[in-house]
Amino acid sequence: MSATTGTPEIRPFTFEFPQAELDDLRARVEAARWPEKETVADQSQGTQLETMKELARYWASEYDWRRVEAKLKALPHFITEIDGLDIHFIHVRSKHENALPLIVTHGWPGSIVEQLKIIEPLVDPTAHGGSASDAFHVIIPSMPGYGFSGKPTSTGWGPERIARAWGELMKRLGYTKYAAQGGDWGAIISDFMGVQAPEGLIGIHTNMAGVVPSAIDAALIAGNPLPAGLSLSDEEKAAVEQLDFVYRHVYFAYLMASRPQTLTGLVDSPVGLAAFLLDHDAASLAMISRSFAGEKEGLTRDDVLDNITLFWLTNTAVSAARLYAENKTSFFGVKGVALPVAVSVFPDEMYRAPKSWAEQAYPNLVHYNELPKGGHFAAWEQPELLVNEIRSGLRSLR
Repeated sequence: MSATTGTPEIRPFTFEFPQAELDDLRARVEAARWPEKETVADQSQGTQLETMKELARYWASEYDWRRVEAKLKALPHFITEIDGLDIHFIHVRSKHENALPLIVTHGWPGSIVEQLKIIEPLVDPTAHGGSASDAFHVIIPSMPGYGFSGKPTSTGWGPERIARAWGELMKRLGYTKYAAQGGDWGAIISDFMGVQAPEGLIGIHTNMAGVVPSAIDAALIAGNPLPAGLSLSDEEKAAVEQLDFVYRHVYFAYLMASRPQTLTGLVDSPVGLAAFLLDHDAASLAMISRSFAGEKEGLTRDDVLDNITLFWLTNTAVSAARLYAENKTSFFGVKGVALPVAVSVFPDEMYRAPKSWAEQAYPNLVHYNELPKGGHFAAWEQPELLVNEIRSGLRSLR
């Protein structure tokens, strides 16, 4: 396993956001025009006014973007053109011999900010409770239309194409043996990498498993009754209930999938952008709202605003949304991965993938574990748990 950088195809990447852009952001936040308070006492109408007002107050008066910018700048960044589009990625190599290369993919409404907490423990395990044999070289790309990657100017950049691009990226880096990991879109892209099985890919780890049987998935998406004659375990029944709730409430996905350009207001109003990005799933919104109410949570106020501010400064709200319009596959359905797969199930994920379904969907299932805490943004919210899962889940494949 080796890596090559500095070639004509891979260029070092640097970035700088002028103070004038940060001043403009603050002025826009301070000038926000507010709606009336929601007419319910819960979050059933979306991100609540109280949460947004506290977010805006903190964003304008206390938040420091330069803090996370310094963390990002301390990492090695690169850009390479793949299939006509500039792809940005972070590439951190381990000092440990025989480290396993790992390409980690973020999701929506995330970015490379999601993975910042897991880089050092993966790269330098001996400093973070692991052994040298657990070491990884870590590659974290920005998906097309996200962060510092290029924005597609024509259709066609769906998850399958991104998966092929990631295979090309790892080949270009010179890696002949590697694994892939992801949650949210990262899980779907990693699944498709597993389907495509590019040379060198030995297996994947997912924290949002795509294991829902096709007949059940199709019925739930359509809002129809389940097929007659199904015999479901208690865990499978619970997963069906969760999925039914998800498909009835992920309106952000339906809007982005059908009318991404209509979201132009998100690139004009930072407060509007924040409200939209926060409302991903019920458990995450509740957790983030508690954080802005002063409670200690897996995500801090700074964590949340680091990601939103990157969306704002890179002007990627609409370009990122287009990925939903490009997608032609089920979010949670079986993709047909034959390579080894490790599955980690966090209790507050949008649905808890039953082991029975995982065994059917992934015939080469090498690891399955249910975690005691954590939700959709595992790398961001519970980095220590996820790092341990990646280590143990992929250990047998080294």
